[in-house]
Amino acid sequence: MLNEVVIDTWLDDTVAIAPQVRRIMRERIVKNDLPPGSKLSEAEIAKSYGISRQPVREAFIKLAEEGLLLIRPQRSTLVTKIDYPTVLQSRFVREAVEADIVRLLAQDPQPALVQELRSQLRNQAKIGKTSSADFINEDEIFHRTLAEAAGKDVAWQFVEGLKSQMDRVRFLSFELFPIATLIKQHTAIVDQIEAGNPDTASRAMREHLNEILKTLPQIIQRNQIYFDRCEDLATDGSPFNRE
Repeated sequence: MLNEVVIDTWLDDTVAIAPQVRRIMRERIVKNDLPPGSKLSEAEIAKSYGISRQPVREAFIKLAEEGLLLIRPQRSTLVTKIDYPTVLQSRFVREAVEADIVRLLAQDPQPALVQELRSQLRNQAKIGKTSSADFINEDEIFHRTLAEAAGKDVAWQFVEGLKSQMDRVRFLSFELFPIATLIKQHTAIVDQIEAGNPDTASRAMREHLNEILKTLPQIIQRNQIYFDRCEDLATDGSPFNRE
C-alpha cells in the first residue's frame, strides 16, 4: 500500500506531530516515492502512527497549500502532478531572492563563511561522483547556508515553500543532472563573494538558477505523466518565456 511509503519513520512525541508528518510526506512526494495520482488516507496514516487524525489533517492542508496534494472531502486525497507554470514562477522568485542574497554577502565578504563554503564545495565534488540524490541534499545545504549567512533565513523559508515543484523536477532528472556544471557554478559564486564583487556574484547566481531551464523540456518529454499544464511548451519542446 502506498501509505507504507510514508510510514517508515518514527515520530518524536516530544515535539509537535503535524510538522513531522508534513516533513515526511513532503520528502516522499518531492522524491517521487509517491508519484502523481497516489492516494493517501488520513485515517490509515493516523492509525499506522498511532496518532489522532488531526495532525495528519493539518499536514495534508499544508501540503495542499504547497500544491503537492489535492484534498477531496469525503473522498481520497491525491498527490498532484507537477505544475509546469508553478515550476517556472517559483524558479523566477528564487532567482530574484538568491541573486540579492549573494550580492549582500559580496558587499562584506566574511572569511569564515568562505571557508565553510569551500568545505561544502569539496563535499559536493566527492558526493557528486557517487550519488545524485545526495548531491541534491548538499546543494540544498549550500543555498541555505548563503541565505542564513546573509541574515535572510525567513526569506529562505519562503523560498522553500515555493520550490517544492522545482525539487520534484530535480529528483526526476538524475540522468540529466549536470553535477560538474553545477559545482563549477557554485565555485564561481563563492569566488565572487570572496573577491567582493556584488554584481558579478549576483550574475553568477542568476546563471546558476537558470540551468534548470536548459533541461526542463527534455525532462517533461521523458516524464509526461508527471506534469500538468504544459501547453506553454513550444513545438520544439522549449518553454516559452512567461515567467
